[in-house]
Parts: sequence; structure tokens; C-alpha cells
Amino acid sequence: MRLRTVCAGLAAGLAAVTSLTAAGPAAAHPPGNRHACSPYVLLDRFSDALDKTTYDGTYTGNLSALAVDRDGSLAALGDRSSLFRLDARTLRPEGVVRLADEKGADLDSEGLVVDRDGSRLVSSETEPSVRRYSPGGEILDRLPVPSALRVAPAGRATANQTFEGLTLLPGGRTLLASMEYALAGDSAGTVRFQTWQRHRGRFTPAAQYAYRTDPGLGVPEVQATPDGRLLVLERGFTAGVGNTVRLYLADLRHATDTAGVEHLTGGSAVRPVKKTLLADIAACPSLGATARQPQPNPLLDNIEGMTITGRDATGRLKVLLVSDDNQNPAQTTRFYRLRVRA
Repeated sequence: MRLRTVCAGLAAGLAAVTSLTAAGPAAAHPPGNRHACSPYVLLDRFSDALDKTTYDGTYTGNLSALAVDRDGSLAALGDRSSLFRLDARTLRPEGVVRLADEKGADLDSEGLVVDRDGSRLVSSETEPSVRRYSPGGEILDRLPVPSALRVAPAGRATANQTFEGLTLLPGGRTLLASMEYALAGDSAGTVRFQTWQRHRGRFTPAAQYAYRTDPGLGVPEVQATPDGRLLVLERGFTAGVGNTVRLYLADLRHATDTAGVEHLTGGSAVRPVKKTLLADIAACPSLGATARQPQPNPLLDNIEGMTITGRDATGRLKVLLVSDDNQNPAQTTRFYRLRVRA
């Protein structure tokens, strides 16, 4: 999305430090590792190879989501209706498909899942919606969305702050979409995770969960881990300061199903999704990265997409992130290769 300006204040920083400290020293990386972002995350390398480039006449920026395709290539979704196929090793574009809604109009496409049959589930934050597309870009299906999650006046969501993340949980029966910011009437910083259950090939709305972000931050992406937990990106932007991007591990177990809770407020008897900080990306080594605008770390940009590409020899998850440059000269399309001990 075109990220609105937010302020992640002192309280956010203190909360992050407290969360990381509480996680304890187990599984820590060796001290002094120059690639360490935290005891749990290593930055292998980054790449700006696609920054301000085109492929087959299509701008290759605005990237908002990533997924591993069935043939091992990468699917990279632009939020202006372009779906690219990338070589998983070189990130070189190898194909592009234009997506559209039922009337042929562009999408504000934000979340991406490659389903087991090769079809693409794509979320748009305009309505919001989740549509299923063929590999060639033909609409096959559209999932029902609870009315409260729709953009006002149809629902209680704010335009450009709805379905940002999309992931399929292990087993392929549960689809999850993350709202980026809170609904009207919910407490600030309390976002809803909506799920659908697959039955006879169709997804129908199911449980919903409350997730509390750090102050001033939203949720641009979620990704299911092999054991059914979630990697969650939290992100914000402060003009003149730059981006805040944090990676959390979240666990849906024991969280309250909030599908029937109209307003999530301080007085709600709701148990939110448990989360543990894995890394503040500002603490990663810059590895020579440069930034075109002020940043706490020149490595940072508008990070918005994430996928798990496998495991390394020690069992750590190999995680790929990408930033959305918004086709803006001051921002960069940048890929980040992480290894995460979850």
C-alpha cells in the first residue's frame, strides 16, 4: 500500500526491547556474528537488482507480496495488478501476468498465496476482497468477506487499511488474511486476522482473531510457518525519520475467536494472539546498503512482502522479504534474505 505516515513512539521501542529480552537466550546465534540482527535472525544478503527496472514493458516495482510457486520459482505481486514470475536464485523476471477485477479494473493487490492446484489467491484492500485466479490471470472464484471488514460505509474498515497479508496454514485447509489497521470502534492497534475453512473445494469464513501491534504500527504481511505459527511483519513510517519494521512470531493457539465480538476494546474479554519479537530490522547490519531518504538504518525501506523459501542445514527458516517502492524515486525495491530460528 501507499504507506501513511505514523509515529512509533518510545512506548513501541520499550515494548520491543522487553519482548526480545523476555524471549530468553535459547537458540541464540554465536556472539559477534556480523550478520546477526538479533539472537534469532540473520541477514544473509540483500539485492537491489530489480530497483527501477521494467520487464516486458511492465514496471517491476510496487511489490507487495511473495510466494513460492509449485515449480520452485517465485511469484511476486505488485500492488498495481501485476503478478511476476521470478527466478528464485537470481530474482530475474521470467514472466508477468496482469490481474483485474470482474469489470477489468486494476486491483490494489496486496496478499498472495499459491494454492496446491497452482491457482493464485490474491487479496485486494480496495473492498477488501480475496479472489482466486488461474496462472494466466483468469478469475475463478471470489471468497465471501464478513460485512464488518468491508470499507465504510459498507463496513467499519478504512480505505487502504484492510487485507494486506494472506497465508495458507499447513495442511491447506485454513486461509488467513490480516487487516493492516484497526476497524472503526476497535481499539487503536488491535487488528483482526480473518480465517476461512476449505470445505469441498470452497473457502467459507471461519474464526477471527485479535492481534495487537506495537503503538503506531500496522501489519503489512503474515506468513504461516511449517508448524502452524505465523511470522508477522509490523511496519510504520515517520516523516524525517524513516521506517520501523519488526518481525514477530505469533501463535493462534489459545487466542479468542472474535468473529462474534462487535467491538474490540480495552473492556473486551478477549485473549489476543500471543506474539514474540524475533528482530527489529533496524538492528540488522547494513551490509553496505544505501537509502534515498532518512532511515534509522540505510538497509530499511518500505518492507511489505514475505515468504518462507525453505530451511538451511541447521533447521533455520529461510525467509525472503521485499520492499514496495511505490514507484517513488525516494524509495527502493529491495529483497532481503534472512535466516530465522523460530
